[in-house]
Amino acid sequence: MTSDVGSGATAPADGDTDQDPSDGRFGAGRGFTWFLLIAGVIGFLAAFDLTVEKIALLKDPDYELSCNINPLLSCGSIVTTPQAELFGFPNPLLGIAGFSVVITTAMALLAGASFRRWYWVGLSVGSGLGTAFVIWLIFQSLYRIGALCPYCMIVWTVTIPIFLYSLRETRRQSPAASNSVRGILIETYRRNTAWLLIICYLLIVALIGIRFWDYWSTLF
Repeated sequence: MTSDVGSGATAPADGDTDQDPSDGRFGAGRGFTWFLLIAGVIGFLAAFDLTVEKIALLKDPDYELSCNINPLLSCGSIVTTPQAELFGFPNPLLGIAGFSVVITTAMALLAGASFRRWYWVGLSVGSGLGTAFVIWLIFQSLYRIGALCPYCMIVWTVTIPIFLYSLRETRRQSPAASNSVRGILIETYRRNTAWLLIICYLLIVALIGIRFWDYWSTLF
């Protein structure tokens, strides 16, 4: 693992990457690959568990979801809203499909596979769309529904870094002169990806803290 920032924050390393530019195929470093696998598994399990809970609730409207912790941390307050089925079916099904792709990609990379650049671009675009959806869900949870779903927050936590580091991996494969504007931007992003992720996390925590401060203040 190599450090992205001087303060010691670490991120998936580039490692030894299996690349054959003449063939147009690129592999990925071990650090990134293992990160992709672990994050994919975590996200898949969270989405799968939330789907199971949703099915149980459909079977029995009185079913008490396991992730109903208190009035604020309550999956039940989320999964019964229209926002939980934006496309006409439970949102977690999108997570199951998306994280399955992430896991499959990571397993293939661990086995020594390499992919053409269009695949890497597709992974970045797909995870980017997932992140955009997560941002929309965060807004809905905080300012429209007024509750937080623990399983959903796990998905938020892994989707954002999957996008940031997939994008970094894709951009790293783009040939660009180190002294060109594009090359400088790519290198700057590569070196500061961990900081960007930390800022995203801190922003989400701050928004949650401010939005539900009245509730948090009753706990002290």
